[in-house]
Amino acid sequence: MGITTLKLQVANPASPGREETLDFIVDSGAVYSVVPRPVLRRLKIKTIAKEEFRLADGSTITRKKGVALFKYGNKRGGADVIFGEKDDATLLGALTLEALGLVLDPLRRELKPLPMILAHQN
Repeated sequence: MGITTLKLQVANPASPGREETLDFIVDSGAVYSVVPRPVLRRLKIKTIAKEEFRLADGSTITRKKGVALFKYGNKRGGADVIFGEKDDATLLGALTLEALGLVLDPLRRELKPLPMILAHQN
């Protein structure tokens, strides 16, 4: 399987005009997106919590978490974002994909619109 990369804009939800464009590795197996800490600091995105992650070798690391606005073409969505440290990859995770209304086709490695379903009672 290949790696899918995507160029998106990241912004502060409180100041959507302040944004930066980044290349992301699309990782539908990751829950959160990861953006380098210096980028989130420039965008003035605040920390709201800390999350603990288990690495492949069994060790754990802690990272700060905030909320960012992600933009891809005409799609916009807010999602939790992890403040990436020096050796962390810039990732686009499942929560951000869902917030943008997109899903990764694992066979073609392409993004497709996520079917939207709304329960409605008469």
